[in-house]
Amino acid sequence: MGHSLKSATFLMESRLAEAARGNADALYELGVAYSTGSAGLEVDLIEAHKWFNLAALNGSDRGQMCRAEISEEMSAREIAEAQRQARAWLSQTTMRHAA
Repeated sequence: MGHSLKSATFLMESRLAEAARGNADALYELGVAYSTGSAGLEVDLIEAHKWFNLAALNGSDRGQMCRAEISEEMSAREIAEAQRQARAWLSQTTMRHAA
């Protein structure tokens, strides 16, 4: 059990590093992980929407489709929160790259 959790954490960290570079596939995979609860994560639609949204912004058609699908299961407030988090993440990563 401990081993799979460790590899899941490693997977997430490598995905996050790729995502910070604007890798649409990594952003999409993070969305999938949160929407399905894979990689040892709890299902979190707000997180999933955030990553699918970021993937879509980076040109991922799959990200756009999945974002639309999970939006149907979310309240307007949840979607607004997911969008706020996506903007916050974007401004953080852009700042990091500029530094």
